[in-house]
Amino acid sequence: MTGPAPAKPAADPVAAYSPRHMAFFHFMFGRFFGRHMRALRVARWGLPADHGARPLVVFANHPGWWDGVAFMLLSRALFPSRAMFIPMDAAALSRYRFMTRLGVFGVETGTPRGAVAFLRTARQVLAAPDRMLWMNAPGRFSDARERPVPIAPGMTRLAEMAPDALFVPLALDYPFWTERKAEMLAAFGDPIEGAALAAMDRDARGEALSRALAATMDRLAEDAIARDPARFETLLRGREGMGGIFDLWRTLRAAMRGERFDPRHDPRAEAPAPRRDTRQEAG
Repeated sequence: MTGPAPAKPAADPVAAYSPRHMAFFHFMFGRFFGRHMRALRVARWGLPADHGARPLVVFANHPGWWDGVAFMLLSRALFPSRAMFIPMDAAALSRYRFMTRLGVFGVETGTPRGAVAFLRTARQVLAAPDRMLWMNAPGRFSDARERPVPIAPGMTRLAEMAPDALFVPLALDYPFWTERKAEMLAAFGDPIEGAALAAMDRDARGEALSRALAATMDRLAEDAIARDPARFETLLRGREGMGGIFDLWRTLRAAMRGERFDPRHDPRAEAPAPRRDTRQEAG
């Protein structure tokens, strides 16, 4: 009799990673963001610190489809000297093969073999101090108000593979404020030493990760409720207004009155973005 098949090693994400592809698709994701979201904002208290020459594990909640785009934009804006790697369900990744050039690697979810392969690949990724592993800690979509914040088993075991890494919580939220498009809000919490997590048993480790992420999410929620852009550093802005014929008519009407057209629903909420600042306006 033969035993179970050994875990199939994942394709080497470090070898597949291409800075040139990353730069191109970051540009494309930025344009896509500009068409569909209003702004990417990071809470001023939640801007990441300088973590030095340490590998990082950024573990985030998983509120929606936009999380992968958030990872891409935040990593390039705030960690430009680091290479980012992201695990993704292997079946889903098979439909987006180009993403393997962006540091995304496939994971066979729901099986012991897949868990072993993921941990092996994560250890390889985190072997260098200039790399980051970004993960949705729950392992599934979960509402930003769900408590306790779920932590996937693979996330709980990761500290055993990377005790030298820093584990940084990341809260994400996509509320609607005064405009037709949603805000992309983010905040990074206080880092946790991988060695401190590895010293705990797995249940205690999962609870520690859940508490740290929930605390960051709760504080971000307070800023989201306040609807005050001044509490945030705005990294990217999308197109304002309704667009199409309606905004064309409003532009012509403003011109006939000798006024500057402002496409926003509530111009009092925030000063308009500088027209020529490409770092602040997308699309």
